Amino acid sequence: MIVKLAALLGTLLAAPLAAAPAPQPVTPEARAFTVGTLKVSALRDGEFLIPNDGKTFGTDVGPAAVADLLKLADAPTDTIRVSVSALLVTLPGHVVVLDTGLGAMDGGQLIASLAAAGVTPAQVTDVLITHSHGDHVGGLAGTDGAPAFPNAKVRMAAAEWTFLQANTGAAKLVAAITPQVATFVPDSEVVPGIRAITVAGHTPGHVAYELTSGGKRLLDIGDSAHSSIVSLAAPDWTMGFDSDPAVGKASRRALLTKLAVSHETIFSPHFPYPGVGTIEAHHGGFLWVPAAAGTFTAK
Repeated sequence: MIVKLAALLGTLLAAPLAAAPAPQPVTPEARAFTVGTLKVSALRDGEFLIPNDGKTFGTDVGPAAVADLLKLADAPTDTIRVSVSALLVTLPGHVVVLDTGLGAMDGGQLIASLAAAGVTPAQVTDVLITHSHGDHVGGLAGTDGAPAFPNAKVRMAAAEWTFLQANTGAAKLVAAITPQVATFVPDSEVVPGIRAITVAGHTPGHVAYELTSGGKRLLDIGDSAHSSIVSLAAPDWTMGFDSDPAVGKASRRALLTKLAVSHETIFSPHFPYPGVGTIEAHHGGFLWVPAAAGTFTAK
C-alpha cells in the first residue's frame, strides 16, 4: 500500500515527497451540519503524518523554524498531522461530493463515510474536484479501476483537466473517468448554490468552492492551506506541494486575510477533522478556530 501511495503522490503532486508517508488508519465518519437550507456532511477519508524534514512545509526556512512554530502550538515537532476529508452536499436535484480522497486502494474511507451519511456512490450526481492531486482524485476510481461514482458528472476547471490528462502517471484514472468529465471556467456557478473560485498557485486549475443558501455560506478552501498550524501562522513560508510557490504564498495570504475579515465559515480538507471553523488574524499570521463540537451551522 505504501509503495502504491508513493507512486500516486509522486506523479500527481506538483512537488513530490522525498519519502511518501504511510496513510494513518481512521474510522469512517460523517459529521452533518447545514448551510442555509443545504444539507452538508464532512466525510472522513484518511490522515497523514508528514515529516518535518524541510521538503514539504517551510522549505525556504528549514525544519528548525517549523519545529519552533509547532512547539509554540504544543504540537509534535517532528511531524505535521494532515487530515484528508471531503464534503457531501445535498440540494434539490443534486447529490454532490466535493473531492474524493485517497481511494480505497490506498486506505481511503470515503465510501464508508458516505454510507454513514446514508448515501450510496450510485446516488451521487456530481463530483466537484478542487484539483487533481492524488489525495483529492484517488477516490474517483474503485479497487477494480472502474468509476467509483458511475452516475455522476465529474466537474473540474478546464485547466485542471488539461493538467491531469498530461500526467502520464494518471493515465488509467483519466481513461476511467473521461466519459464523465465536464469542465468549467472558474469564478462561475458549477451547480446551483455552489460557485468555483480561483485560488492560484497550487495547481494550474486549483479552485475553492463556495456554498451559499439563505444568506449563509461556506467556503471549501481546497489546498489553499494544508496545516491548521504552519500554513496559518506562517502563510508566507514556501509549501513544497505548490506548483508555483510564489503565487501560492500570495494567494494564501490574500485568502486568509479576506477570511479573517469576513469570519465566514470554511471547510479545509486537510485541517483536523471535521475541518470546519473560522480564521482569525493573529500576530501577523492567522489562527484556526474550529467550530464547536456536535452539530454546527455555517454563518
